[in-house]
Amino acid sequence: MRTRVSLLLVVVFAFGFLSGRMIRADLQRPAPADPAPAVPAPVHASAPAPRDEAIAPVSIPPAGDLAAEEVRNIEIFKRASSSVVNITNIALRRDFFTTDVFQIPQGTGSGFVWDTEGHIVTNFHVVEGASSLSVTLADQSEAVEAEVVGIAPDKDLAVLKIKAPASRLTPLPVGRSADLQVGQTVLALGNPFGLDHSLTVGVVSALGRELQSPGGRTIRDVIQTDAAINPGNSGGPLLDSRGTLIGVNSAIYSPSGASAGIGFAVPVDTVRR
Repeated sequence: MRTRVSLLLVVVFAFGFLSGRMIRADLQRPAPADPAPAVPAPVHASAPAPRDEAIAPVSIPPAGDLAAEEVRNIEIFKRASSSVVNITNIALRRDFFTTDVFQIPQGTGSGFVWDTEGHIVTNFHVVEGASSLSVTLADQSEAVEAEVVGIAPDKDLAVLKIKAPASRLTPLPVGRSADLQVGQTVLALGNPFGLDHSLTVGVVSALGRELQSPGGRTIRDVIQTDAAINPGNSGGPLLDSRGTLIGVNSAIYSPSGASAGIGFAVPVDTVRR
């Protein structure tokens, strides 16, 4: 009987010992980590393209390349500048103390060669009151004495004649002013403030303007332009984009006496008549 009881206690004790070790093993074993919650990837309505694909490459012309309009203006200036002349209005003055008579320049203006016979067209107010006139051609050679052979004060036009070989005279191609349109390109050449061979570019701002002539009469159908016209430009040619003559630069509208973006030219159809 004692033997059975002893055997039973041994079995119970062994079972308890094993159970305790199993429980301790479970407690020491690390618990399985919870799986991380799935985070959905952000969804964009329209993802921006990479920078090098979003910006189209820009083609930059090599240095020295010029636009077609610039090339045209350069060519027109090269051809037409040889036709533009500088006109000096010379007056006679008497010295109060010695009674000697001497010549003084009282103004300068511009003009242009009309033909190879030596006719020069300019404004009447450029030559008005002159005792004598001298013309300097585009080649800057010695000034040539000029004779007034025709005036039209009511149109602010004058025609001079100089003696010069035809080889030194380059007439301008003459166009028409009746077909001009507001907005078309014009080029004004002359000698503003005595600065020879000057070019300004603009457009026809208006047509059919009226301008008061030095004689007090109204010049009709005058061309208005925003190409800069300054003192000294008077009498110079106004050209179209083909380089043909369409007018004679005549006056500016400015309280200060300098260009304010409003200039006037006598139309070439008036010059023809």
